[in-house]
Amino acid sequence: MEESKKSLKSQKTTSKNKKSRRSKDSYIPKAVANRMARRIAFTTGIPTILGMSVFIISYLLIIKGIKDIPPSLTLTTSALFFFVGLLGLSYGILSASWEELPGTILGLENIKPNISKMRSAFKPISDEGKS
Repeated sequence: MEESKKSLKSQKTTSKNKKSRRSKDSYIPKAVANRMARRIAFTTGIPTILGMSVFIISYLLIIKGIKDIPPSLTLTTSALFFFVGLLGLSYGILSASWEELPGTILGLENIKPNISKMRSAFKPISDEGKS
């Protein structure tokens, strides 16, 4: 009976060590988080502002009698801008450099390594020792 208690206790300790090791390894450094935030603000903010401004511009053009714009065109154009903003969110996260140096302006070279980091973060804990 004592052996089973010891075995259970050692399993819990091993599990806690794996979890704490993983939590230490899986945080995002502040410099990287700031870099991601800047990229997201740019790649998501501009299309979102454009998506909202489509409604205002369409409204003004219709009210002033300059152009009769069909509502479907307004909605489609706005939806496209919002979709580009959604893509910009993913791009902003994946293109940020995790190195000390910020990397290039576009950050295309960082996408592939960041995808592999993201995949490894979602692997089960039991798979960590195998790779």
